[in-house]
Amino acid sequence: MEYVILKNPVADWLVALVVVAAVAAGLDAVKSILARRLAALAARTDAKWDDIAVAALRSTKLLVLIIVGIYAGASFLALPDKAQLFIGRVTITAVLIQVAIWGDRALRTWLVATRAQRNEDPDRITSSAAIAFLVRVALWAVVALMVLDNLGVNITTLVASLGIGGIAIALAVQSILGDLFASLSIVLDKPFVVGDFIIVDKMLGTVEKIGLKTTRVRSLSGEQIVFSNNDLLKSRIQNLRRMESRRVVFQFGVSHLTPATLLRGLPEMVQQIVAAQPQVRFDRAHLAGIAAPVFNYEVVYYVDNTDYTVYMNVQQEIYLSILAGLEERGVSLALPVQLVRLARDQSQLAQAAQAVDQAAWTGGDDARAA
Repeated sequence: MEYVILKNPVADWLVALVVVAAVAAGLDAVKSILARRLAALAARTDAKWDDIAVAALRSTKLLVLIIVGIYAGASFLALPDKAQLFIGRVTITAVLIQVAIWGDRALRTWLVATRAQRNEDPDRITSSAAIAFLVRVALWAVVALMVLDNLGVNITTLVASLGIGGIAIALAVQSILGDLFASLSIVLDKPFVVGDFIIVDKMLGTVEKIGLKTTRVRSLSGEQIVFSNNDLLKSRIQNLRRMESRRVVFQFGVSHLTPATLLRGLPEMVQQIVAAQPQVRFDRAHLAGIAAPVFNYEVVYYVDNTDYTVYMNVQQEIYLSILAGLEERGVSLALPVQLVRLARDQSQLAQAAQAVDQAAWTGGDDARAA
């Protein structure tokens, strides 16, 4: 044991090796015990934080633990200053990288857990992917700068250089950055999320994916429509998924030969028909116009269901019931009538007008008098 290696007795080297093994094995044992206990706790709870902690702990690298052990063992040796400085820098670098790995694995686990809950809360899947990506980029960028600073690199000059270069790159990829920030705006403001049915200008469909540059929508006819995020935010977007009720306005016209007593009772008839429909709230029904050749009625009601099929079924039933009600009361819908006056004799004009009125009252075809 009296031999000397690199100015240190063999006994000191043996002690240093024992310390390296003990520290590495001890840290690995602590990691395994904590991971098992957290895994047991995670199995009994529905919280996500314990699953994330287990995943992060299990991503600990054995090489990093050995490097930490070497740093501890080196303290029992008389090494040159340069060697001590090298070991210290390597250890700090390894620890910083391990911290980045923990953070990266935690973010990945959180993202997977969020995607698993997509059916329960589709808003989360929209925001989680972009947020996780941005946080991971920021995490690795900070760790890289800290590692360079630990290795003796002047990061002040580097950051300044990156700033100047970043301006040049930003000008070169201006459109890409515009889409990137538009994607971030969509994620944070949430005008729509994955699964929403939206209308953009004349195009409509279901949102399938919100990416960093584009948003993809599956149209009703089956094809995929790809929107640039920046252009999409500049457009007027109708989000039908967030519609709580549907306001319906329709009109119908009856013949000018309908008596005033019947005209007064038609709004009440329409109200009874509309109010009888399920999931419908009647608003109003009025005689809205008396200009020739029709008496025009306007009806407004609300359907308390966003399903388009339900809306169409309700509308169809209301239309058929109105037609049956008009037929019951002997009221005919107005028909387009065109009168061409060619006769010069007043008696002939009167006969022609009477023929037209009779055709409108009986529901016949367009009348033509000559």
